[in-house]
Amino acid sequence: MTGDGYRDRWVECGERGLRIRGYYFPWGTKAIPYGRIKGVRRVDMDVFSGRGRIWGTSNPRYWFHLDPRRPSKTSGLVLDVGGYVHPFITPDDPAAVEAAIRAHTARTAGGGA
Repeated sequence: MTGDGYRDRWVECGERGLRIRGYYFPWGTKAIPYGRIKGVRRVDMDVFSGRGRIWGTSNPRYWFHLDPRRPSKTSGLVLDVGGYVHPFITPDDPAAVEAAIRAHTARTAGGGA
């Protein structure tokens, strides 16, 4: 991670927005401008709330990007982008991604860093 940015195999926080690799079938990337992110919420995962989900969903309100290492992770982030479906991401460092998103969305809303 550098500055307000972040990057791992599946999640990247850049200057303009968040990029989620492996979001669309078969390997498509979802780009979300920071201005579309209305909220971010950290979620503890267990076998019934995401750890067993490698890709896709069993609950139409949440969409999990591809992450073969998700079963070994304990927390993820749910993004509110103003729609019915909320992207559920599991970066390697959820705290760093949450901080980067909050820093960028504060700037987008005019709140400063």
